[in-house]
Amino acid sequence: MKCIICKIFSLKLICKSCQKTFLKPSRSTRILPDGFKIYSFYFYKDIEELLKTKHTHIGSSIYAILAKNAFLEFAKEFTFSSQIYAIGIDDHVRSGYSHTAILTDALKSKNIKPVFNKLRAKNSVSYSGESLTFRLENTRDFEYTFKSDIDAILVDDIVTTTTTINEAKNTLRKSKVNPLFALTLADAREQ
Repeated sequence: MKCIICKIFSLKLICKSCQKTFLKPSRSTRILPDGFKIYSFYFYKDIEELLKTKHTHIGSSIYAILAKNAFLEFAKEFTFSSQIYAIGIDDHVRSGYSHTAILTDALKSKNIKPVFNKLRAKNSVSYSGESLTFRLENTRDFEYTFKSDIDAILVDDIVTTTTTINEAKNTLRKSKVNPLFALTLADAREQ
């Protein structure tokens, strides 16, 4: 097999050398008007081709590599005074797996407990390539089905306009959950 980035022989889809250089995370932060922070590990344009594998046969393997390089490393360094739950946004199986479940699972650590399938969209509209106006007119209508009175980290793969994360955050707050911040693999805003 060949590394999909550098094309040299590798037993993994992305060789160790490319994981250390090409996939070295560079954390960025977006702050919403209410002060809520969204941390991303890559800029979208830098890993766009990898993210586009989401609904292909290699997508789950690519997302697992990205999760290991970004989210797992974050979880190793993160400390908090109490238990925190990692909640994937619209944790729904498509193409044989849930990409947010892979990312959420990589956060499992002493302080972070991943939970699955607890924040689901009732509206399955696709936002891919759509305008902010379209996104605002077609909300996801999230439903939360887990504990209240907990601290949580929201998890998604890409942040573009922030409408999805904002809606998910507000759904959690209405359910008496304290979303501390969000983690995404990539930020789609221009650098």
